[in-house]
Amino acid sequence: MQIQEIINELEQFAPSALKEDFDNVGLLVGDASHQATGVLITLDITEQVIDEAIKIGCNLIVSHHPIMLSGLKKINGRNATERMVIKAIQNNIALYASHTNADSVINGVSGKMCEKLGLENCKILSPKKENLLKLVTFVPTEHAGKVREAIFKAGAGQIGNYDACSYNTSGEGTFRAGHGANPFVGEVGKIHQEEEVRIETILPAYLKGRIIGALLNAHPYEEVAYDLYPLANEWTTTGIGMVGELPHEVDEATFLNRLKNTFQTGCVRYTNLLNKPIKRVALCGGSGSFLLGKAIGAKADVFVTGDIKYHQFADAEDLILIADIGHFESEQYTKEVFFEILTKKFSNFAIHLSNVNTNPVNYL
Repeated sequence: MQIQEIINELEQFAPSALKEDFDNVGLLVGDASHQATGVLITLDITEQVIDEAIKIGCNLIVSHHPIMLSGLKKINGRNATERMVIKAIQNNIALYASHTNADSVINGVSGKMCEKLGLENCKILSPKKENLLKLVTFVPTEHAGKVREAIFKAGAGQIGNYDACSYNTSGEGTFRAGHGANPFVGEVGKIHQEEEVRIETILPAYLKGRIIGALLNAHPYEEVAYDLYPLANEWTTTGIGMVGELPHEVDEATFLNRLKNTFQTGCVRYTNLLNKPIKRVALCGGSGSFLLGKAIGAKADVFVTGDIKYHQFADAEDLILIADIGHFESEQYTKEVFFEILTKKFSNFAIHLSNVNTNPVNYL
C-alpha cells in the first residue's frame, strides 16, 4: 500500500482545503508514492517521536501540529525543526500534518472533546462562511436523473445531515448548432427546442473542479450550460469550535472536576464562579479565545478551551464561565480521531499511537 492511500483517507475526513490561511498541512516531508511500512500517530512531531517511528518500523508519521508553519531557508541542523527534517529524510520517513482542517470538521478535534464529555445535540460553534457555491445546469428531461446522481456522488447536494438535495424546474431550452458542431439533439443550422430540467444544487467551493467534471461527464450535450453562484450561507458542518449539552445539568464545581479528570490536566484555570448550573457547553480544542463572543452568543454556560491570556479572562464579564484546560490537554484525543479513521479503513495494517508525551508544559 502506498503512503498516498493513507493520505487519501485522511483527506476524505479533513480535506486540506479546509485549513486556515496561515496553516501548513498535508505531506510536509517525504514521497507519497513510497510503500507504507506503518503509521505512527502523534499530536506533535519531536525528535523522540521520530526515533520511536524508526524503532517500530513506521515510515509515515501523522501529526496534528505541523512540524513547520513557515518555509525553511536552510536545513543544516542548527535547530530542532531542521534536525527533525534531516532525520526524517535520512530514514525515509514521511511527515503528514492535519491541523486546522481537522479543527474544521464536525467530528474532528472539538467533536472528540464533545464525545469525551458526553455532550448531546452538538453543532459547530462558528461555521465557515462564503465557502459554498450554487450550481445551476440544464439537462434533457430523460437524462436529469443520471446527471443528478453523478454530481451528488462527486459531493454536491449536501446540506447538514441531508444529501442529494436539489431543486428541479421543468422548462424549454432553445439552441442552434453551428458549423462544426455535433449536436446530441437537433440539426446543424436549425433552432431546436428541447424539454429540459433546470437543476439547482449546492456544493463546497473546494469541490468545484470535481463536481463540474462529473457534470460534464454525465451530461449528454456537446456544450453544457451551467452557472456557479457564490453563496453567503453558513456551512453548518464545517467551522471552528463546538457547542452541545450535557445530558443533565451539574453544578460548576462538579463540571470543573469532570474537566480535570477527563482531560487529565494538572491545572484548570477558570473565571469567577457564577453559581449557576452547567448545561450548555461551548468548547474549542487548542487556542480558542477568539470564540468567546460566539460562546456567549450561543448562550453557553461555560466555554472550555486552552491558552486564555490574563486579560481575556476578564472578557467573560460574568456572562459565562471560562475554563482553560491547556492547549495539549484539549487536543490530546485528536490522536484517537486519526487512529479510528485509519484502523477502520486499514484494519490489518500497522497503525500505532505514539507513546511519547509531547506536551511542552509541566505542572508542579
